[in-house]
Amino acid sequence: MRLFSLSRFHLFNRVDKFECRADVGNATGTDMLQKIRDNSQGIVAKVIIGFIIAVMALFGVESIMSGFVGNATVAEVNGVEITEPELAASVQNLVASIGGNIGTLDESLLRQIALNQIIEDRLLLQAARDSGMSISSDAIDRQIINTQQFQIGGIFNSDLAVRTMATQGFTVQAYRNALADQMLVGQLANTYAASSFVTESELARMAALSSQTRDFRFLSITLGNRTAGEPIPPEQIDAYYQNNQSQFMLEEELGIDYVLLDKSAIFAEADVSDADVQAQYETERAAFSSASQRRASHILLEVNGSLSEEAALERAAVLKARLDQGEDFGAIALEASSDTISAAAGGDIGYSSGTAFPRELEAALASLEVGQIADPVVTEFGVHIVKLTEYDVNQFPPLEEVADRIRRELSTAEVDQLYFARLETLANLAFETSNLLELSEELGLPIIQSETFTRLGGSSEITTNSNVVAAAFSAEVLVDGNNSEVIELDDSRALVLNIREHAEATLRPIEEVRGEIAAILRTELERERAQAVGEEILTALRSGNSVDDLIVTNELQWIEQRNASRNQIGLNNEVLQNAFSMSSPAGNNPAFQGFSLNNGTYVVLELQGVNRGSLEQMDEAARQTLANGFVESEGRTAFDAFLTNTRNNADITEYLSTETTNDFFVL
Repeated sequence: MRLFSLSRFHLFNRVDKFECRADVGNATGTDMLQKIRDNSQGIVAKVIIGFIIAVMALFGVESIMSGFVGNATVAEVNGVEITEPELAASVQNLVASIGGNIGTLDESLLRQIALNQIIEDRLLLQAARDSGMSISSDAIDRQIINTQQFQIGGIFNSDLAVRTMATQGFTVQAYRNALADQMLVGQLANTYAASSFVTESELARMAALSSQTRDFRFLSITLGNRTAGEPIPPEQIDAYYQNNQSQFMLEEELGIDYVLLDKSAIFAEADVSDADVQAQYETERAAFSSASQRRASHILLEVNGSLSEEAALERAAVLKARLDQGEDFGAIALEASSDTISAAAGGDIGYSSGTAFPRELEAALASLEVGQIADPVVTEFGVHIVKLTEYDVNQFPPLEEVADRIRRELSTAEVDQLYFARLETLANLAFETSNLLELSEELGLPIIQSETFTRLGGSSEITTNSNVVAAAFSAEVLVDGNNSEVIELDDSRALVLNIREHAEATLRPIEEVRGEIAAILRTELERERAQAVGEEILTALRSGNSVDDLIVTNELQWIEQRNASRNQIGLNNEVLQNAFSMSSPAGNNPAFQGFSLNNGTYVVLELQGVNRGSLEQMDEAARQTLANGFVESEGRTAFDAFLTNTRNNADITEYLSTETTNDFFVL
């Protein structure tokens, strides 16, 4: 397909060419499903259940309930409502952004975070509008054109843009409105960021601190064999076991059986005949012949309150006369066209196979030869002067060149149909039965056993999948003994699982863990001995006494550091942090500090001097980075203060609890 750039009328031209279908969640009430299971007896009941499943699959429970109740208002911000669907969408976006599984997260906390975010967004948008800020249509157009999601090969594609907007639940106009709001809030934030600045004296103070270096030396007293041969009393082991039983629990484990529907295994069943390939070839050739591409340029005179259609036609006639006299089309487009995006490209609006442009333009183009300019054309967007710049009629390749590709595509289409039909059967059987035997027999799928695994997952691809783990440990499957719902691993694989075995969490017997506890206690004892040695050395240093004998006895060695920076490479970060947290030594007397590292090593540190940094020591790039960091920090602080003040002075009411419920309806 040939590509063409976006003009505003291109997008609006497609608003009525697609139906936006909002994706709704698959929320189901556990109690409701269980009642259906308990009462699903007989043919009539199964027919009713099948209907309910189909409706839920197509539209979701929320869409069914929307026919009975309105959208609940969860909060108001200065009189503007926030509805439950808005909050639900925000929660979904939040979960997606952190890469979590809703089954493993605190949903009430997520809802509160999401609600706070919506409230802040509303406040910022209201503040931006109250301050008179606005976003031009041209700026929105440019943002849409530069959106990578709407580009193919780096070039904007309007059809892709419209489809992508639709999959996100937007019409074109709704997307433009949402984008305008987002840009408006960004404009407000940038206003505060741009208002910050840094003075030379502030920069000098920051440089003195950030580029500061320090001179110090330290001793590392590592864990060793200071307690070798010293037994750990049995009563200490017993006491540790009693006081720390959570450390010695065998985690809850289960094993599952599952059936796996794999699209790749269905390809062998695809049967595409030569006649099928020939028929598809003829269809494609016929469609190709009618899909010749015309490329056009236009000059748009937008009809609005300041320019009537009659006046636009008169002006277009004057411009057409100038073009007929040989003036450059691109120059006049840049001078007169209301479509500034295409005007910047000489009026070019790209290619069409006969449907991309308004029908009046398509009709005019069909009557032109390459290079000709039609008389002014009126559409819903205004008055156009349109020129045919290219007309491509390509030759369709012979059958032998495309037969393999067609056969492969037909096979894929047939496999897709088989896969989704079986996926539907799998879902129905999983719901209607409480074991996997009927699913296995009906679909010819073997029942596979997994290894045992905990709530953290297992070692195989299946048991490391968070959705599989969540389903296996759900009350509906683990407690009630039901099959899981269909779990889609990816676009081509799905499974249903059932519990095979389950082991509750148990405490390991003390005799089994006695050795582990002894090792833990010995490590703690070694830490204490290392710290005792370090504190003895530290006391001597602070008293001005010699520590040479202690250093020799404990086989220690001073490690010297000169002009060490805050991000010194090759030095333990905990040592650096402690060195830079110490106060400067008084006069010529060093300062001392002792501390334990995370690995148990005790460190005695002697700070000998602090070397003040300066701007002169920094190159231009480092100075600029320092200045930018300060400006960004100050801007963020100012913006946060503005947001806090705006929120404190706003009229915010939260009507409903942020805890979720599954009270939909009862059959």
